[in-house]
Amino acid sequence: MKKFLSLTLLALPSFAMADDYAIGDLTIMNPIAYETTATAMSGAGYMTVTNNGDMADRIVRAEADFPRVMLHESTIADGVATMTHLEGVEIPAGATVAFEPGGKHVMFMGLDGDPFEIGEEINVKLVFEKAGELDVVFKVEARNQEAANAEDHSGH
Repeated sequence: MKKFLSLTLLALPSFAMADDYAIGDLTIMNPIAYETTATAMSGAGYMTVTNNGDMADRIVRAEADFPRVMLHESTIADGVATMTHLEGVEIPAGATVAFEPGGKHVMFMGLDGDPFEIGEEINVKLVFEKAGELDVVFKVEARNQEAANAEDHSGH
């Protein structure tokens, strides 16, 4: 029993990191998207990007099999929520940038009756200015209430 437990514990760290990707000095962690309603025209993807290097890099675009994929940022000013297209997202040296509900995110537009469903996987190519291209998989998860309140893309 002890031997089995030890082997199980050894396997845990690699399993826990299964949703992490790396290219150069960049690590992309936990790329996810939340389920959408059946009538949603768009959905959003989230992740955390850490730059372990000593030079900044920049995500210049995301590519996926949708009519339009863009980098966006949601903000609230004077009680009005807006979503802005970003030409790129700077990842400073030694820093972590979060793509999260209510903030930066990857916007997938043109779902046209094909909603994101729990368990689905979305193949995305992230293009970095210096590090190059990296294929990642955004896993679709159930939307928790906090995420639902922070960002609702059902009308986009």
